[in-house]
Amino acid sequence: MHKNKPDWVRVVADRLRTESGSALLLVAVSVVALIWANTPWSESYTSLWETHATIGVGSLNIDMSLHHWVNDGLMVVFFFLIGLEVRQEFAVGALRDRRQALVPLIAGVAGVALPALIYLAIAGRTAPEGWGAVIGTDTAFLLGALALVGPRMSSQLRVFLLTLTVVDDFLAVAIIGIVYTESVQWVPLILAVVCLALIFLLARANEWRSTPYVVLIVLLWAATLLSGVHPSLAGMAAGLLIPAAAPERDDVVRAKQLFRDYWQSPRADAARNVRLGLAKSISVNERLHDVLRSPVSLVIVPLFALANAGVDLRGGVLFEALTSPITWGVVAGLVIGKFAGIGIGSWAAVRAKLGTLPQGVGVGSVLGGAALSGIGFTMSLLIISLALEGEVAQQAIVGVIIAMILSWVLGWLVFTFARVKLGETTADLPTTLADPIDLERDHYLGDPDAQDTIVEYLDFECPFCATATGMWMDLRDHYGIDGGRYVVRHFPLEDYHPRAFDAAIAAEAAARQGKFWEMHNVLFANQDRLEAEHLRGYAEDIELDLEQFDRDLLSEEIVEHIRSDMRSAIESGAGGTPTFFLNDHRHKGAHDARSLIAALEAQRRESAVRRRS
Repeated sequence: MHKNKPDWVRVVADRLRTESGSALLLVAVSVVALIWANTPWSESYTSLWETHATIGVGSLNIDMSLHHWVNDGLMVVFFFLIGLEVRQEFAVGALRDRRQALVPLIAGVAGVALPALIYLAIAGRTAPEGWGAVIGTDTAFLLGALALVGPRMSSQLRVFLLTLTVVDDFLAVAIIGIVYTESVQWVPLILAVVCLALIFLLARANEWRSTPYVVLIVLLWAATLLSGVHPSLAGMAAGLLIPAAAPERDDVVRAKQLFRDYWQSPRADAARNVRLGLAKSISVNERLHDVLRSPVSLVIVPLFALANAGVDLRGGVLFEALTSPITWGVVAGLVIGKFAGIGIGSWAAVRAKLGTLPQGVGVGSVLGGAALSGIGFTMSLLIISLALEGEVAQQAIVGVIIAMILSWVLGWLVFTFARVKLGETTADLPTTLADPIDLERDHYLGDPDAQDTIVEYLDFECPFCATATGMWMDLRDHYGIDGGRYVVRHFPLEDYHPRAFDAAIAAEAAARQGKFWEMHNVLFANQDRLEAEHLRGYAEDIELDLEQFDRDLLSEEIVEHIRSDMRSAIESGAGGTPTFFLNDHRHKGAHDARSLIAALEAQRRESAVRRRS
């Protein structure tokens, strides 16, 4: 509870932070800009954005209108955020898996090329330089529209579309920097390259503090701006160089130890060490992304819309726009080009067996997402401001607004068709446990007849599974020794953890002698020592019959048992480890003990409400 903030303010702020809320905010701001630009007070709109502001250090001054401060200053943060997201996807996201990445990559390239060709076919003789206005997708608008008109559960489609927009945003920024740069000043450009090189060296040196990166990025922005190259390219390049990685177990444990020090001796120096330890445990990429995400979606992009969407449609401008090939070149490029390009690109990639669609995502969902990708807005308006002027620019902006409306409607129609005719009610992974609990087969702790059951799919090399973090102990303390039932199943991630499958075999071999949990605990306590000789040593430590253990290590039945667990995990929607199911429903979000307990209690309340009704 925020003491000084009314409840309605908190509710509105939380709503605006959602993807649908930020999309509606952009729509509202764009409408305000259009209305303002078409009222008797339209001169105040124009004069506001033409007001100049200057910053300087010594003899170095940067003087720009507010319009340019938004487009060439604040929007660099937006492109920097895109760069961070691209780096994250390559390091720990969808682009790490080639078969998962190739389909959206190919679809993204097709979704850039075909719109440009369609625009040139319609408006190439009138304003060929405006082709860049149809190549980008507004990611915030796309995800907001998906939340409003897409399937009820669409996290897999969302990942697919994010990967796709990463591609066309990257290409769009590269095109802005290369095609729409008129002249170059070499000294500032060389300084910008030096800044990029220093950012690269910081990343190579595993610098985890964010301050050095921020200082270099500010210098990079100023140098790029003075060089004549559009600074959006610098923002994207800087974001791509910021290192991203999954948290390391050792860093998390170190942060835990530092917090324990503070808990035992709450001093200022101990608190500072905790803050530094927590920061070091999360990649600088993820920390910057978390800090910038809300300001970009709630302040920077809406300010950009306010500064760029205000088109004066009076005096016959609207009629001229509706009869202009530029307007319809933009509309056709965004609406038809994006829909057809992404659809054909996805189909061709799957047909050529270059990759697969994400689990749970059907053709109808892909086409619905392709339709929504015609919402170019932010990227389109930025390129229009660089490539076109006067009435031609106004006509293109009208085309962007029309395309946004038509793409939204087309997306709703396609998703409705997919739901009604194709049966695609979701575009997500399964959410319920595929194979029911079998107490004769599964390994469990607690009361076999307990009201609540927690199923964990685990990997013995996973540093954040329940036993490795002690989370299960917290759950047991909350519910009591017999207050719940904890079930484990195997899901060794063989592509990332080469010894996990053999460790699972060792655990099942121990289970045949009634000592699954003893081996389970030893394996998690020695995650960095899981070679064959170590496994046999652990078997001796827990007093197994070594001859029988050696025979069971070769058992095909045990291998099939583990493979069956892995199939069950995939069919249940597990995408990695740990994955938890609470009373047969897949848990989403944080998986610390407090979050799981809160989720279980929420399930209980919902069940009680259903029983009363």
